[in-house]
Amino acid sequence: MARGQASTMSLPAEADARFSSVVPSDLSIELTARGYGGAERWSVLRRLLLAADVVAGTVAGIVGAALGGIDIAELMLATVAVAFAWPAISFVCGLYSADDLGSWASGVGEVPRTAFAALFLSWPLYALAGLLDSPTPAIAALAVCISAPCLGGASRALARAIAHTSEPLRQRTVIVGSGMVAGRVVEKLKEHPQFGLVPIGIVDDDVHYQGHPDLLTLGRLDELSDILDRSRVDRVIIAFSRANHDQLLSSLRACRDRRVAVDVVPRLFEFLDGARVLDQIGGLPLLSIGAHRLSVSSRAAKRALDVLVSGLGLIVLAPLLALIPLAIKLDSRGSVLFRQTRPGREGKPFDVVKFRSMYADAAGHAPDVDSEGAIVKGRDDPRITRVGELLRRFSLDELPQLINVLKGDMSLVGPRPLVMAEIQALGENWHERRLDLKPGMTGLWQVSGRSSTSFHERLRFDYQYVAGWSLARDIEILLHTLPAVVSGRGAY
Repeated sequence: MARGQASTMSLPAEADARFSSVVPSDLSIELTARGYGGAERWSVLRRLLLAADVVAGTVAGIVGAALGGIDIAELMLATVAVAFAWPAISFVCGLYSADDLGSWASGVGEVPRTAFAALFLSWPLYALAGLLDSPTPAIAALAVCISAPCLGGASRALARAIAHTSEPLRQRTVIVGSGMVAGRVVEKLKEHPQFGLVPIGIVDDDVHYQGHPDLLTLGRLDELSDILDRSRVDRVIIAFSRANHDQLLSSLRACRDRRVAVDVVPRLFEFLDGARVLDQIGGLPLLSIGAHRLSVSSRAAKRALDVLVSGLGLIVLAPLLALIPLAIKLDSRGSVLFRQTRPGREGKPFDVVKFRSMYADAAGHAPDVDSEGAIVKGRDDPRITRVGELLRRFSLDELPQLINVLKGDMSLVGPRPLVMAEIQALGENWHERRLDLKPGMTGLWQVSGRSSTSFHERLRFDYQYVAGWSLARDIEILLHTLPAVVSGRGAY
């Protein structure tokens, strides 16, 4: 019997046993009882987000009424008004309408619309505070417009965290195609569980190197319709198949007819970061990749962001920056800081500064190794101190690099700062593009898996970042960095 046929018969039991690793929560049990699954997960998330916004609006209303000097008798009216108005304006601004994978995984993309919603809400609140005889209506409106989006962001993050842990809301995903790209898709889905996609197998006519030993072969393309029905598939990802154009179109139609979500991995995906979708040219959609140029004004804007955020960071984190050296000294002997020469913009060397996370040598000096590199593979390395393990898990050892940023040697966001030996080992000319910008404390490599990404993947992330740089992208990466660091995903 062919492998594809055997795998198809045993799919449900094997796939469920392999990927069902989370203990069902109360929400999972409730959703299962009601018959919810991956296809309905957006309706569940919208309800959770609505509840989060109601809570945020209620608390923001209380804060605004209290700071605005509104009487206790009228505080309830103000609270109810904000509790209703904040979700309503969020709905108008489209904060419940997104159904893409990025919106499921994170609320970072909602920040511009949330800011607009707060601005839109400010004028009605100012008028309401005046009607309620607030002595300082401007303060009342400002308090609500600051607290509502902040509380809303936190409560929405909690809502997403609840949804992410609910197993019935995970989408059973089939990969159309085989080979290295299909294997990479599966690896990425497993490395980033926040997207809630469970790969259950591949469908292809000419199954070649799969790139992942656990991937089941479910059948051929002409069997896709039956596979979608039989295996309760919620999403299909098309990732490089040798099938012809008509076969792939038929596969897409089969998915659309069954209301199955479809994603397509484009050709040359390694270099499509920052691509823009044009409407059409004679009915043909295009991905446009412009000839990117880093102007003087762009560099000035990036530098201004670096100085502002690093300066504020050093002030806000001053107590932590004082406690960490004390903890390092109490845990092991040796210097507090670790310095190493790295290549900066255009290859100019500079000394990167980190907190020491490894035991010092006999002379009391920190080992001359890269705390991110391939020399140290994991937390079981005996050279890592107890404090160092904690510092690495939450990237606290990187905090002294704020000084590098303030001095201008580094940027908040940029390519990964390689060690000299790694730079010398690079053989292809396109690798030199990564030196067009200063190395960064964080970057695409940080928010895309940290140490779980391979060396070559990090180089590709760096190239994508430099080729598609924008100030908005820097801010987006900074917003993504905090949850990546706090969760410890991909920490070494």
